[in-house]
Amino acid sequence: MMDVKAEFREVERRAAKLAEAAPEAVTAFRSVGKAMVKERALTLKTKELIALMLALAARCMPCIMAHAQKAIDAGVTREEVAEAIEVALLMGGGPASAYGAIVLDVYDQLKAK
Repeated sequence: MMDVKAEFREVERRAAKLAEAAPEAVTAFRSVGKAMVKERALTLKTKELIALMLALAARCMPCIMAHAQKAIDAGVTREEVAEAIEVALLMGGGPASAYGAIVLDVYDQLKAK
């Protein structure tokens, strides 16, 4: 089993190196993220659940880890993650089932901090 906390620290280390190498691009990308978190018609919890399920669909482990943590920080419950995974299963079949299990494991490990 992957040590999610250790891997997450490694992802953050790599992201910091990218920010040093390409500061303008990373700053611009981060500004998009800042705009996304503003609550309007959707709550931050809903937006993070959507982002987490898109990360699942893209099979992007760094994205899964980042949005699982942001979902936790936004107050998303394990039950909400599980229900969102159910929707992902409907739309994504077998691969979504495999990555859905990974998402739940990542959520559980990060929540246990």
